[in-house]
Amino acid sequence: MQNLTLEPQKRQWTDEELEAANKRLEAASPEEILAWALEQFPGKVTLACSFGGVSGMALLDMTLKLDRSVPVFYADTDFLFPETYALRDLVAERYGIEPLAFKSALTPLEQAAQYGDALWSRDPNLCCDLRKVEPTARALESFDAWITGIRRDQSSTRKEVAIVEWDAKFGLVKVNALAAWDETQTRAYLAEHDVPYNPLNDQGYPSLGCTHCTRPVQIGEDPRAGRWADFDKTECGLHFEAPVVEKKPGFLSILKNLAPGG
Repeated sequence: MQNLTLEPQKRQWTDEELEAANKRLEAASPEEILAWALEQFPGKVTLACSFGGVSGMALLDMTLKLDRSVPVFYADTDFLFPETYALRDLVAERYGIEPLAFKSALTPLEQAAQYGDALWSRDPNLCCDLRKVEPTARALESFDAWITGIRRDQSSTRKEVAIVEWDAKFGLVKVNALAAWDETQTRAYLAEHDVPYNPLNDQGYPSLGCTHCTRPVQIGEDPRAGRWADFDKTECGLHFEAPVVEKKPGFLSILKNLAPGG
């Protein structure tokens, strides 16, 4: 019989506690922020690393230098790039860890049978909920805090993130240790410490998700413009609520509208 015993409910941090923590940490280095998190939540903090961006790799290296026992997890959507899986394997060998994969309750075939083929092309929010948000919720169930790679320079939706936040979606503290850093600082850390990262990050993919929903970013575009490029969508729903999305007009439709009499 399934054990229905529930863990004690996690205590929500007050606004005053969050304000005090952010005031203390705003000028701190990422390493100092991580050290604070490890001290604040001993044995109850985990690191999310997608193996698809430079931020996660910098945090992974910093965190494991402080404490090798911190669990590292990722949402395996079953549609990640081959380079992403290859980096995961390289990290496992180099750091002597086993990144924990959390998958959707539905296999891709089961999802297609239940919701139709290529759900990502019709309802990307639902697809993200099934393959990223729900698995992440399971990954965070037993923790009091999680470390994420959110930075303020990544997109307009992220420009005001705090270093320490209460994550109401998952019910725990969120630590954005790189919030005040930018792409240049993050890449400089990787170079200085010889940290491996996804080779696609140097091929026009500053942000990597699933193969079906990621394209290279063009010069001058938002770093997350390549995510769900066919939709008015830049977030998967993990960190910010994904708004109702509409499909952008295709290239041929745009040309038709621009043509005389279109």
